[in-house]
Amino acid sequence: MATVNESVGNQSQLNAALRGGIESIDRNQTITFTKYVRLVLPLDGFVFWVRADQVSAAALANASVLNSAALNTPLTVVTPAPTVIVRGSLHYSTDVVMEEGEAYDRNTVIFTAESDIDPFNEVGPEVMYIGEFMGVRFSFSRRAPLYIQAGIYHYSGVAIVPAMLSQIVDDVTTFDTSSIIVSNSLPIWMSLNKFMPMYPSFLSTQNITPPYATVHISETSGVQSAPLIDSMSNHYQLARDRVKVTMYGLRNFSALDFLDYVQQFTLDSEQMGITNIPVPKDEKRTQTELGTIAMKKVIEFDVNYYQTVSRNLARQLITSAIPAVFGD
Repeated sequence: MATVNESVGNQSQLNAALRGGIESIDRNQTITFTKYVRLVLPLDGFVFWVRADQVSAAALANASVLNSAALNTPLTVVTPAPTVIVRGSLHYSTDVVMEEGEAYDRNTVIFTAESDIDPFNEVGPEVMYIGEFMGVRFSFSRRAPLYIQAGIYHYSGVAIVPAMLSQIVDDVTTFDTSSIIVSNSLPIWMSLNKFMPMYPSFLSTQNITPPYATVHISETSGVQSAPLIDSMSNHYQLARDRVKVTMYGLRNFSALDFLDYVQQFTLDSEQMGITNIPVPKDEKRTQTELGTIAMKKVIEFDVNYYQTVSRNLARQLITSAIPAVFGD
């Protein structure tokens, strides 16, 4: 077995050989990565990535649970979005994907860098760097197994697919922050955060420490055969959701307190009603290395609520009319 000194020596020899191979292939190729900031809509928890030079420091508060901006925070941006220029070799493969709702090219990107890309390791979950090459925009979700002696770093990920381009905001002036995106009861559940942070399923903050909960809505159906549309074109449609609330880090008494909190909310606010008999259930979340299970509980709700939308312009009920002239 090689000693530490031998490994250090081999690292420089092996690295020099591999670096020479990369440089002969990439022809001094460089990729520019631009910084984007994670913003969360406070109404329904939807996540967007906004180019860093398009938002002020106050916008970072949208990534927090409280959605509160610090005092005396500048309202305008005066610096360009930070960029990182990395030298290395980029490979990508393209597969044509045809699905029910979309057909697109899926580009799998592998980037071999001659040095560790420090900003990718230093940034937190609220920042992402997006690169672009020949019209393909991508970010990395994985760094391949690292062999330190080689001194070569492999990053891989799938390029941004067309369906996700709406979540990348390059011009904040075209970005709507005043209306919700989802059509279900999720905004109501996001407001029930007295006991713990509430997140939409698949959109919880990365590496968050319990307690917290995620809300997954699997079924949405109509109860009312037709919506009520008033004279201002406000839309009211009675609907039903099957809601699964997954909680981490709660003991039994806390889970029951949360259940009581939700039931009392339905009585006080009348924003939604519960139609089943929800009870907390224990589920298993394991990690073999620890030999234990996490404190995971689930409560399933069937709720009724109104899908609504408010409009500023009155609906035009009169489509034609014969003018009449009145004289004195």
